Amino acid sequence: MASNSNVSSTLNELTEFVNDRIEGYKTAAEDTKDAQHKSYYEQLADQSQRFADELNGFARNYGGEGEDSTTTKGKLYRGWMDVKSAVTGKDEKAILDSNVYGEDWALKAYKEALESGDLPQPVQQAVERQYQTSQQTYDKLKSMGGQSHP
Repeated sequence: MASNSNVSSTLNELTEFVNDRIEGYKTAAEDTKDAQHKSYYEQLADQSQRFADELNGFARNYGGEGEDSTTTKGKLYRGWMDVKSAVTGKDEKAILDSNVYGEDWALKAYKEALESGDLPQPVQQAVERQYQTSQQTYDKLKSMGGQSHP
């Protein structure tokens, strides 16, 4: 069984990626001109906030602190997307592609957390549930026309 510090560390790292999701979907909701996409991105930002809250609650239960920051990679990617959208005029396809790309990174983070061996059973189940939901989101974004490369 993993130590409490390993549990909270794994959860904090995963939460940074979930926080990237929040920021990415908020930006997408602001940038899109499509009302249906805007509504969907807002739902995904809210969903991601619930996921982060749940993960932070588990981290605190295992002696850690909640995580409210994002990954360095996510910050750099969002900066690059801001420049790109300024040039392309916030193209719907580019917004969708960036969401697929971000979701792909979130899925990898979930998979790493699940395979770490650090998570006790109730936490593992919650993370698995979030992973499955994220996979459904990824599939839906791809079916909307998004591609996983920036």
